[in-house]
Amino acid sequence: QLQASGGGLVQAGGSLRLSCRASGRTFSDSVMGWFRQAPGKEREFVAAIRWLSDSPYYGDAGKGRFTISRDNAKNTVYLQMNSLKPEDTAVYYCASGMMDYGLSLQSKYDYWGQGTLVTVSS
Repeated sequence: QLQASGGGLVQAGGSLRLSCRASGRTFSDSVMGWFRQAPGKEREFVAAIRWLSDSPYYGDAGKGRFTISRDNAKNTVYLQMNSLKPEDTAVYYCASGMMDYGLSLQSKYDYWGQGTLVTVSS
């Protein structure tokens, strides 16, 4: 089970940190990813990280202003979002899956959290 939190309303230029806590059965070598879906748009990949690796992977939506990190002891993955823009407004989802490649592909993820809404005002 994945529980995402940390969304809210923020002004442009502000920051938010999203959290995703994994509970229940977890796999130490799985991948944790963040995706987002803006109103009227398709869901897109933001970032991903492995529990056993310090090498994050970013999609175009997450490069430059977002940082993904993890706390293995807490089974929690974070998404630090800085310099937020109105176009970052979306529902952000965390997801988990087992994969060697294709970290940006939604089909690779087996478990999804409920999503947390981020609204950036101009």
